[in-house]
Amino acid sequence: MSAGTWADLEAAAPKIAAMGRELMYRNGDGEGMLVTVSAGSQPRVHPVNVGVVDGHLYAFVQPKSGKAHDLATDGRFALHAHYDPQAPHEFQVRDRARLVDDPAQRDAIAANWFFNAKDYPLYELLIEHALLGERPTANDWPPLYSSWKASGQAADNF
Repeated sequence: MSAGTWADLEAAAPKIAAMGRELMYRNGDGEGMLVTVSAGSQPRVHPVNVGVVDGHLYAFVQPKSGKAHDLATDGRFALHAHYDPQAPHEFQVRDRARLVDDPAQRDAIAANWFFNAKDYPLYELLIEHALLGERPTANDWPPLYSSWKASGQAADNF
């Protein structure tokens, strides 16, 4: 599979990207649950701040955390927007994370981040697959799902 950026998602599936951004930022700061894996261990789930900056999805992570170890050694992740029972839409993206090692780029993003991230490693969360589940109310079931894959497949509804 080929990885895409947030800009690729926006261009190919604007509704999924717009609703995904709205769900991640619904409380002001970009937030979600980051699932990481590492060879030989169980998946881990971590609350994180995320942000869309110049067409890319980023997360700063604590340098000595399990998520930093997993992203540095394996890179696979899934990011889920927080779930709100009153507005039960779902959003997730998944693929691999890429360490941003350009100090100027990292510092520019840190300058406007949700918290003081000056000593944290920055990862770009590349997107191979995005999934949006829409439910107008908690009583509406099943959700109407739309998805996008970076491999060039158009958004699907199911």
